[in-house]
Amino acid sequence: MAATPRVDFALDTYECIVLYPGPSGRALPEETVQRLQAEHLQHMQALHRRGIILIDGSVDGPAREPDPPIGFGLARTGSVDDVRSVMEADPAVQAGLYRVDVLTFLCPAGSLEFPLAKTQS
Repeated sequence: MAATPRVDFALDTYECIVLYPGPSGRALPEETVQRLQAEHLQHMQALHRRGIILIDGSVDGPAREPDPPIGFGLARTGSVDDVRSVMEADPAVQAGLYRVDVLTFLCPAGSLEFPLAKTQS
């Protein structure tokens, strides 16, 4: 990770999950894509229930890259490697429908709240 920015206020640290189209996505039959998308949703719901994922969702917009991000999420476990590991266990990632990257996200302390995460724990 790059050095933590020098600021005169406290920072909260999260793991930022970015989901991209995977290498096999275009070649998979439609019924396989639908099954893998359902399995992906089940995997993400399980991570929510376990308290790993705080929020996630799809992103949409004009493409600026050949494969722009298609999903985004935040976790707060303290370990980019742990979050990467559970995301790489996603059946849709394993099948190549999606690929995932996990980065550190810093923001002013207390600036984000996740009310649904509190009710799902």
